[in-house]
Amino acid sequence: MSDLVSKSARAMIENLVAKRVSARELLDAHVARCEAVNPKLNAVVATDLDRARREAQAIDDARARGEALGPLAGLPMTVKDCFDVDGLPSVAGNPAFADRPKACPDADVVKTARAAGAIVWGKTNVPLMASDVQSFNAVYGTTNNPYDLARTPGGSSGGAAAALAAHITPLEIGSDIGGSLRHPANFCGVASLKPTWGRLSLDGHVPPPPGVRMETDLAVSGPMARDIADLRLFYDVLRGAPSPTRSIKGARIALWTDEPEFPLAADVRAAIEDAGAALARQGAAVTPIAAPVDVTQLMDSYFTILISIISAGLPEPIYAAMEAARPASLEAMKAGASRYSQAGYIVASTPPYRDVAAARYVRQTLKDRVAGFFAEGWDAILAPISTVPAFPHDHEPQQTARRLACDGRAVEYLHILDWIALATALHLPAVAAPVSRTRAGLPIGAQIITRWDDEARALDLAEALEREIGALPQPAL
Repeated sequence: MSDLVSKSARAMIENLVAKRVSARELLDAHVARCEAVNPKLNAVVATDLDRARREAQAIDDARARGEALGPLAGLPMTVKDCFDVDGLPSVAGNPAFADRPKACPDADVVKTARAAGAIVWGKTNVPLMASDVQSFNAVYGTTNNPYDLARTPGGSSGGAAAALAAHITPLEIGSDIGGSLRHPANFCGVASLKPTWGRLSLDGHVPPPPGVRMETDLAVSGPMARDIADLRLFYDVLRGAPSPTRSIKGARIALWTDEPEFPLAADVRAAIEDAGAALARQGAAVTPIAAPVDVTQLMDSYFTILISIISAGLPEPIYAAMEAARPASLEAMKAGASRYSQAGYIVASTPPYRDVAAARYVRQTLKDRVAGFFAEGWDAILAPISTVPAFPHDHEPQQTARRLACDGRAVEYLHILDWIALATALHLPAVAAPVSRTRAGLPIGAQIITRWDDEARALDLAEALEREIGALPQPAL
């Protein structure tokens, strides 16, 4: 692997500013890395190299003239294929969007990255309409995990996480409504930040369908990187302001790994508990807790709100197909199924307004409880991200028919949403930070959840974890 692509984004920028490397050289090095490893991964699914090379040359020329440039000037990067990029419109894994006109407005977060001087040269794979915790679709195929090609890199920002882990890109932009920033970071050993809901714009994101503007409860856009300092750098660029840093000494951390309703693999539990011990060695006070809210209320309200959003944004052909597959009697199905099975069927039709309104009311009561929890002096909640580490590819069309292997027992696939639901449903910020590896070498990440608008505190704690744990093994591609 070229030394040029193995560095942090910060080091790449330093080399660009010092003119030790040109933007064109750095771009070409990343494209070469992509050509070497992407055939195994299928992480990058579309490129616009002619434009990227023109932009790189223009930045080199401007730097040679001594012009003032943005904080990311000359840094090449890819973007999740749910965000529109002029020349690379979002397909979102949907055959209906495969022939969109190339000319389109940049999504707002892409526009911000480009204004800072980033060179967007490629798009990374996602599941159909960002609707799975794996990344495969009929347009671009399946993306593989860099640590084990037989396993998923996660979804929906799976191609993004795989490209980061494989050093194809130093930064990425992802999105999250069901853990889509956190699951892929967890499975691929990289970092991500799910900001407070509404903090960063989602304009130009697909779904909803191209050209449709709608406020989407739960969904956020956010940065992804290989380490926490790069994550902070990119977040500060996207939000347009620096994040203050504070010592974590004396911080009160709630360790949440015990929840009877949420399955959790033993190696994941051990990794999160070890992460808690690492934060304690850095001076934090770490205390095990029970769930800070009623998880039955949390999951029921989360699923109802999530389903109302997904069904409202479905293209008509997909909606029709799912409607045709829905059981004739939803009430009869509910009687014998868990909420996880129900969710897979209910998605085919929008829940009644009364049910959605009731779910939002319950959600507000839970937000009030979490506000009270943090008001008691807690700085953060340290929790798992996923029930299990990266699992083998499973393309069973009906998600409710899939199962996860968790310590010798099969659990329903949608349990993968358990641990991410607190931050998503209640609009809280959360950082995914790599903390360990399984005996088989698969990454395990921890989730650091903080109070609303306190992304900086989550980043402080993640940086402390990184200092204590040190660098983890990279994929042997």
